[in-house]
Amino acid sequence: MILGTSAISILPQSPAQAQRITPSDVWQLVYQQLPDLPKENQYISQSSGKVAENNTLISRLIRYHIYIKERAPNYRLDWKLTLADYLDANEIMYDNTYPGNDTLKQNPLEGDRAAIKRLTRSQRNALVQVLTNIFNPSPQSPVPNP
Repeated sequence: MILGTSAISILPQSPAQAQRITPSDVWQLVYQQLPDLPKENQYISQSSGKVAENNTLISRLIRYHIYIKERAPNYRLDWKLTLADYLDANEIMYDNTYPGNDTLKQNPLEGDRAAIKRLTRSQRNALVQVLTNIFNPSPQSPVPNP
């Protein structure tokens, strides 16, 4: 996997089953499966001056995890470490490198940390499970021969 690219290649059992998942698509899948998660998408875009509705808590969390911390997206433990960062229980998060800092009028870091802290343990566990499942699609069943 090459970090810093816009797509992540996930190779299940064979290259024929390979899928490409972009982090920009994953946040939408997370919200479909966990609709009660806060979106935190009220921030204003620096370029357009309008609300950046697609710049959500989960999209920023995914970008932070993959591109800032360079953690693997397919392991539960790595997602738990990322959540621990948000909860002040692991590594320091820096304002100047947080996703959205350079594209939104207000840095969303503090709001995002507060939103993650408001989640219950079961909500955080569900989030970790959904992210892990999305980045680890189950292998497709082989098609039976006629």
